[in-house]
Amino acid sequence: MNGSIVYTTYDTRDEKTIVQIFGRMENGQSFVTINTLEPYCFIRESDLSKVKKILGKYVLEKTACSNFKGEPVIKIKAQNQSMLNKLSEALHHKEIDTYEADVKPHTRFLIDNDLFFSVKIEGEYASSERIDRIYHEPSIKPSPAKTNLKVLSLDTESSKNNGQLFCIGISGESYEKTFMITKEKLNNVISCSTEEECLIKFKEEIIKQDPDIITGWNIIDFDILYLKNLFKKNKISFDIGRTNDEPHLRIESGFFKASTANIPGRQVIDAFNSIKDPYIKEAPSIKHAEFETYSLEAVAQAVLGTGKLIKGKDRYEEIERMYKTNQKKLVDYNILDCKLAYDILKKTRMLDLAIERAELTGMALDRLGASVAAFDSLYIREARKQNMVSPTTRYSSKEKGITGGYVKSSKPGIYNNVLVLDFKSLYPSIMRTFNIDPASRLEKKESGAIESPNHVYFINTEGILPKLIEKMHTAREKAKKEKRELSNYAIKIIMNSFFGVLANPNCRYYNYDMANAITHFGQMIIKLTAEEIENKGYKVIYSDTDSVFIDTDLGKEKANALGKEIQQYINDFYKEYINKHFNRESFLELQFEKQYLSMMLPAVRIKGTEEAKAAKKRYAGLIEKNGEEEIEIIGLEAIRGDWTEAAGEFQRELLMKVFHKEQVEKFIKEYIKKIKERKLDTQLIYRKSIRKELAEYTKTTPPHVKAARLLDSLDSTIIEYYITTEGPEPIQKHKHPIDYDHYINKQIEPIANQVLSLLGKSMDDILKNSKQAKLF
Repeated sequence: MNGSIVYTTYDTRDEKTIVQIFGRMENGQSFVTINTLEPYCFIRESDLSKVKKILGKYVLEKTACSNFKGEPVIKIKAQNQSMLNKLSEALHHKEIDTYEADVKPHTRFLIDNDLFFSVKIEGEYASSERIDRIYHEPSIKPSPAKTNLKVLSLDTESSKNNGQLFCIGISGESYEKTFMITKEKLNNVISCSTEEECLIKFKEEIIKQDPDIITGWNIIDFDILYLKNLFKKNKISFDIGRTNDEPHLRIESGFFKASTANIPGRQVIDAFNSIKDPYIKEAPSIKHAEFETYSLEAVAQAVLGTGKLIKGKDRYEEIERMYKTNQKKLVDYNILDCKLAYDILKKTRMLDLAIERAELTGMALDRLGASVAAFDSLYIREARKQNMVSPTTRYSSKEKGITGGYVKSSKPGIYNNVLVLDFKSLYPSIMRTFNIDPASRLEKKESGAIESPNHVYFINTEGILPKLIEKMHTAREKAKKEKRELSNYAIKIIMNSFFGVLANPNCRYYNYDMANAITHFGQMIIKLTAEEIENKGYKVIYSDTDSVFIDTDLGKEKANALGKEIQQYINDFYKEYINKHFNRESFLELQFEKQYLSMMLPAVRIKGTEEAKAAKKRYAGLIEKNGEEEIEIIGLEAIRGDWTEAAGEFQRELLMKVFHKEQVEKFIKEYIKKIKERKLDTQLIYRKSIRKELAEYTKTTPPHVKAARLLDSLDSTIIEYYITTEGPEPIQKHKHPIDYDHYINKQIEPIANQVLSLLGKSMDDILKNSKQAKLF
């Protein structure tokens, strides 16, 4: 029967390593497969004589495999993982290179059997109180079938003062229940007389409902940790998984490192952690959502258009009051928080995205951002199909930074009908075009080898990574054709992560020169592209890592026609160029992405001179989409979180007037007037994140930290504050007048001068003229 993998692990029983795979069958039943595995690694055959004395308890097996240098390797099998770990340490102590010695048994089982997310299981099975089907040594094969997973959302309510438990809520698809310490009888509420009874009944219900996924909002750092401590206090086993083992929590103190919860047989996907993941942020299901903060209220409003029942700083006091006087309302509040987290997970399709990634890489559902591990899973599989083994990970420190992409800056100014052409997935295309691949890298130049601009050499026979990229490219094109947005996005992100993985010293395939070969080829291509375009008589005013900007001033229709013409010309050029100079097929694809009807390249002073040049990675352009005009901004103040809403609004409106060649003096004066007349106070709030404990800010004290220190307690990592005549003050304790001169001088004037300098004017000129007018 077909099923989907939810959770994998391994254990040692009777001195043998067993791999357990938990999941959900297509008929809705839960399952676990239990298979014995002989852990193994490889060493070079040539090293065997050096270590024979320590291999007495191990089984040696001749293979047809070799390492990336073509040296034959021998397989060493151990009775269990502990023995393999000891052997690996001993071999490293003797400075003997090992291969794949660090691959965990459950990962090894998936790789060796080419398993990803969906599987077909055949064999006899039994059942238990917690699992419907228990298979011992079944046959497990890949399957294309998908299974619906069961998700429950969890939320707890308690006293902020003494930690007293009030209630625990759980909800899912057409299901909700609250466990409350109360004497009242309420709908969908299990009334309990003691904390101990409440915890026991909650655990029984989790085991009965048997979810695959447990979610919630910040549930690992708060709810699950809180419950774990409560269970411990009441001397009750916190075994809410599919085994009798208790969850293992790894709590991270920083905002940017996500805590994890390991509940045997289930996965915890914290909606709070997931929504912050860079992998999620640009997903088609969420990319246009903007969050003021990552509070449940802010995200729910942005994603769902609705929010919590009670909000604001007094909600903790309100929760206490409801528990004493209106428990029905507290139950509603508790269940709504569960539903909001569940609905956010569903609306943003975060779980669907996790499943897409699992189907592509074989990674666990909760490891969205694990790019190195995902690459490992894919590359080791492909290498073994070609009888190659991968090196064991040896963690190293970065010797020096990897060369970045080439950025060309030109003369600052306002340009018209600017064409933007960019290379689709440039770095993966470079890897594919020039056969950049860990197994294809040569130690020195050989006949017919491909040479990178930084003099790294690769064999000219199709490597593992280019084949992997080709397979993913084909799958992505199929997903696009079938309009499967999420699949398309998942493949794109995985492909685009390959360069970052190869440039990461923690990757088993890391090589400084190889990673630099990719960026050096990137620089060569962007420079060569700009040269070819300029040889045709057009002016490239700016170029970035993977794109070129061409000034045409031809009018909209003619510029669009030219963009298509240049796209075709450059793609034809590279087909011939790559074949002639590298004897390879070009997979580089330049596409005409868009036209800026007008574009601003702001100026930056060249150090030590009075001259200016265009700032890098900072520009704005007027674009037409679906018949409507809008401004795209890259790197400027309007999109930066450390600038106020007023600054962003001012910049967008100012740019719109400049792009339409309208007078700006009157607009600037009126905007300053509105600030001074207190009409924009709500848009003058600064929002800045606290990155560490307040006590750790010792060398300098930024304004948001000064504001945070005035608060009674920190309820969020985002501090909202005003600059007042007495300095920074949090909005919760705002007492003194707002310092409007600060906002005009520090927020409005820099933005105004950025644009006015391109028009030969300055804000001082405008304000001086205004003052002189008043004298007369």
